[in-house]
Amino acid sequence: MIVLAVLRHDQRLTDMAGGNGVSESTVRRRREEVIRLLAVRAPRLDRALKDITKRGGEVVPADGALIPTQRRTGRDDRENFFGKHHRHGLHFLTLTDDEGRLIWMPAARSGRTHDATAARHDEPVEHLKAACLGALADLASSARTSVKSPVTWSSSPASRPPATAS
Repeated sequence: MIVLAVLRHDQRLTDMAGGNGVSESTVRRRREEVIRLLAVRAPRLDRALKDITKRGGEVVPADGALIPTQRRTGRDDRENFFGKHHRHGLHFLTLTDDEGRLIWMPAARSGRTHDATAARHDEPVEHLKAACLGALADLASSARTSVKSPVTWSSSPASRPPATAS
């Protein structure tokens, strides 16, 4: 129960340890153990994409998200500061199915990580190619495009027709 309170409600380790008569290192160790157990149960990306292919899916929406966190003090705060939103947080790259359900999310990265950098390191495009799936992503991910890439980007809103070349 202590670990669930730490994970769910972001309780400080020292507060939870002191109030329950255990050491801070014990709470930290148990928290890391629970996180590892949850990670083992999470579906691997290639298996999740195969399931989507079996259900007849053709594309997977992909996007990066900044999850706001409390600001650290000192020099440590720079790594998690995201200038676009002027917030501190953690960056997550997500893939969802066509109904918006989360199918894959790699480990969190520092808040200043760009979507294209996260995609380059986590390599979801290679997994999408192997599963014969495409992805829908915003222009922030356009650094990963190539002629052979299955990812589609659009710079115009759905209400505006695409620009024609003159």
